[in-house]
Formats: sequence, C-alpha cells, structure tokens
Amino acid sequence: MEIFNPGDKLVSLIRKNYNLLPVINRFGIRLGFKDKSIDEICIEHNTNTAFFLAIVNTYHNENYFPEQKLLSFSPLEIIAYLKSTHEYYLRQVIPALEDILTQLLESCSEPCDDLKLIEKFYQSYKDELIHHIKEEEEIVFPYVEELLQSKKISDTHPGIHAFEKEHSNVEIKLNDLKNLMLKYINPTYDQMLCNEFLSLLFKFEKDIIDHARIEDKILVPMVQVFENKYRSEG
Repeated sequence: MEIFNPGDKLVSLIRKNYNLLPVINRFGIRLGFKDKSIDEICIEHNTNTAFFLAIVNTYHNENYFPEQKLLSFSPLEIIAYLKSTHEYYLRQVIPALEDILTQLLESCSEPCDDLKLIEKFYQSYKDELIHHIKEEEEIVFPYVEELLQSKKISDTHPGIHAFEKEHSNVEIKLNDLKNLMLKYINPTYDQMLCNEFLSLLFKFEKDIIDHARIEDKILVPMVQVFENKYRSEG
C-alpha cells in the first residue's frame, strides 16, 4: 500500500493520483507547487503536515484509515476540513452534475421519460444532501465549537449523539441514482455526456464515503471524549 510522506514532492503526489487535487484544494493549496515537498507546502500554508497526510492518504488508499492518528488532532482541525469539503460539494460538484444533467436532457430526441425520472431522483438526492449539510453547519459544528470553548456540558445534555445523523440514506440514494443510470436508461442519450455524468457520480460517491468515515469514526468519538471529560469536571 503506497503511503505519501512529508518529504515527497507534492507534484509527484498529483501525478500518481490526480483525483487528490480537490482534496488538496480544501486546505487552501493551489497549483504552482514547483519542486517543493509536501512538508514545505504545508508549512507555507500554515497547515498541519501530519493532518494533511492523514487525510490525503485516506483518500488515496481505500484500506488506509489512520483512526488513532486522526484522533490525535484537534476537533477544530477536523471541522475546518469538513466545512471545506461541504463548500466543495455545494460550489463545485453539485453545479457540475446539474450542468451535465441539463445538457443530457437537452440532447435527448425522444420524450425522455427515463431521463426526467433520473432528474427528479437527482433533485431528491440533492435536497437531502443539502439538508444534511445545513444541519451539520448550523447545529453540529457550532455545538462542538461551543463545547470546546466553554468546556462545559450539562449532565442532562444527550451530547453529540443528539445531533448525529446517519449518512446511510445519502449514500444509498447516490448508489440508487447510479444504478438507475446503469440499468434503466433508454439508449436515446448523448453517450459522452452520460459517461461524464456517471464518472462524476462515481468520484463523488467515493468522496462522500470517506467524508462520512471521518465524521462518524473520528469527529464523533473525539467529541464524546471531551463531553465525558467536561461532565466529570463539572
């Protein structure tokens, strides 16, 4: 299993896996790496190199998930990264999917009821995803930030599990959308547009799964540790 290290050139990382570009961008790092190492770039951008590598390697390798290492970072670092991911979904992925789907519908010469059904299903998925993101941004993340700042929690407060939402519905709907495209679409579409749409869906699905792992396996357990600590001190 290939693991990137602090001394590796950031250019080499992208050459080995260009799908990591949006992950890197979430740290505020943009193109123009020259021959600088990952560590040098992270220092320039005031980014924790160890945290950067933990995230990048998680996305690069399906079997790599440094749970104990990620648990050693601040929950605020995790939240900052998750917020950047949400912004990427809302400003990049969703508009790109919608643009391709619109072109796909316009390319259809038949009544295209199947594509209209897919469009409706996609809209339902999008609404659920946005609702999920909004809950995290407006309720969950502020709760964690306030908890860490005040260092207090009521004994009667149910804690992070009161806000924790399952990602399974979002993931299942995305998988269903893929299956609709793969199994039931009539061959009256623009093949290149359809393939482009599906390719983006597959990439998005992997990103969503890794994102959910970081939230469920890292952020929630981290917050629970602080909740237990502040309850015992209260």
